[in-house]
Amino acid sequence: MTEEKLSFQAEVSKLLHIVTHSLYSNKEIFLRELISNASDACDKLRYESQTDSSLLDGDSEFKISLAVDKEAKTLTITDNGIGMNHEDLINNLGTIAKSGTEAFLKAAEESGNSDVNLIGQFGVGFYSSFMVASEVTVTTRKAGEDKAWVWVSNGEGNYTISDGQREGRGTTITMKMREDQEEFLEDTRIRTIVRTYSDHIDIPVTLKGEEEEETLNSASAIWARSKSDISEEQYKEFYHHVAHAFDDPWLTMHNRVEGVIEYTNLLFIPGSRPMDLFTPERKNHLKLYVNRVFITDDCDEVIPQYLRFVRGVVDSGDLPLNVSREMLQHNPVLAKIKAGLTKKVLGELKKKAEKDAEGYASFWENFGAVMKEGIYEDFAHQKDCLALARFKSTNGDDWVSLADYVERMKEGQDQIYYISGDDLDALKRSPQLEGFKAKGVEVLLMTDPIDEFWIPAVGQFEEKNFQSITKGGADLSKIKKDGESEDETKEDSADKDGVDRLCAAFKVALGESVQEVRSTDRLTDSAVCIVASDSAMDRNLQRMLKQHGQAVPDEAPILEVNPTHSLIKKLVDLSAEGTNATLDDAAHLLLDQARIIEGETIPDMTAFARRMTSAMEKGLV
Repeated sequence: MTEEKLSFQAEVSKLLHIVTHSLYSNKEIFLRELISNASDACDKLRYESQTDSSLLDGDSEFKISLAVDKEAKTLTITDNGIGMNHEDLINNLGTIAKSGTEAFLKAAEESGNSDVNLIGQFGVGFYSSFMVASEVTVTTRKAGEDKAWVWVSNGEGNYTISDGQREGRGTTITMKMREDQEEFLEDTRIRTIVRTYSDHIDIPVTLKGEEEEETLNSASAIWARSKSDISEEQYKEFYHHVAHAFDDPWLTMHNRVEGVIEYTNLLFIPGSRPMDLFTPERKNHLKLYVNRVFITDDCDEVIPQYLRFVRGVVDSGDLPLNVSREMLQHNPVLAKIKAGLTKKVLGELKKKAEKDAEGYASFWENFGAVMKEGIYEDFAHQKDCLALARFKSTNGDDWVSLADYVERMKEGQDQIYYISGDDLDALKRSPQLEGFKAKGVEVLLMTDPIDEFWIPAVGQFEEKNFQSITKGGADLSKIKKDGESEDETKEDSADKDGVDRLCAAFKVALGESVQEVRSTDRLTDSAVCIVASDSAMDRNLQRMLKQHGQAVPDEAPILEVNPTHSLIKKLVDLSAEGTNATLDDAAHLLLDQARIIEGETIPDMTAFARRMTSAMEKGLV
């Protein structure tokens, strides 16, 4: 085959430009990334060979070797892992079929710089080699195949693939180092980097010397060692390896379970949010081992999807080595391991919430929206997830638990009030909150889409029903301000008969646009608001489903008017004169105003503009 010249995927070209033209203070991470990739390649072959031993071709000792050629100014990394063929080279090195690339580019543009942390977060570690190399050559041969291939690129937009020669399977990456990066050709520098970042790799990493080969890492499975033998720094570096991340773990959980079923887990909760957290696949990233033999990192049966942010490894000797993905889906041993891991993680989170409220708040900022999925999906641990949940509320800026809320409920209050939407600041300005604020009633502010699903599913907490304040059933009449008498609760409002007359006139003017027009005590400053009936779908859920193209029943809202507002009082007086055009226009303008405040679209913008112009003209005469 003659040399084939190809172009990088457009997003990869942009990514390479960022990597090669940015100044990183920690460029040594390129070696950690490449060694980690080599280790993964060996793990994959180790697993594949369980069902096809011929792939090993008599070479069952996995290894990763480094070699320096100072004269040629090259650093070479070689592994005898799974290797790649022509298609793999294009898919893995020329194209990234992941949302991670786009997310990487967007984050880099928004931050105004290209922090090295982004490389690990988005799983594009191979490209870090171009931080230090002017040219990268990949020679590879896939296990079980005879043909070898050579991939070459200078990271400037194109790459070539041609026939190659390689004895045996695996991959060799040769980097032509840039003139200002020759420090990475020094043996001492390489030893330090490997021992700092890759000591935990359970495959020997060697450095070829003039006379002998030196092993640089301890090459032992860190999770199989005693906790007392592992330093905090070693835990951090293993987290960096297993999670392909650069932040520090927020929580580390290392323990061995013994009994009917035995397994060891070394789990980490990241200190920052992984960028694939909200992808539709909702994949978890725990690595499953059987007696230190890698099985898979794509197993939804090892931990619930709402805990998919957890990183780390699980190793059990009670699973068969040749277990297939289909067997994993119905394996009773794995089901018990999943139950144990779930209990462990939720238990550790409970401890953190009780001992370190501020630290737990940072965790909830990152992963709260995902944890709420457990309230909806995991009935067995629903109470645990509810207890761990935190919410913003009208009672200050701190996160509050449902237990905190119930403890602060007002005399006469028998419901947990909440309002939902997609913007916290907009919720805080909602007219529906006015009456609750006036009486000092706390309202939870729900801004995660999942809130619209778990709240109806749960219904109540500690025998207190959840009640949306954007529904007609939210009743404040039984609740008084602290120290307020019965007489003091009566506001200076328009007379009831007059308000009823105005509501009737508004209903006639608005017709089928509203279900009902009625007086309310939920408003203090605003003239009107719209709510849904108690049996109807919450209006925020209606908007959310419409945005996603879902068919939603067309339910007209209820228009509520504030009898204490000066405008409503004037309209009450005007309604005494009978129906007129001014009253009709006022009804439509107030309904459209309420829609705008709720973030909804006005059905007839032309009519709205005409009525607004007319009202302004009358006001200026």
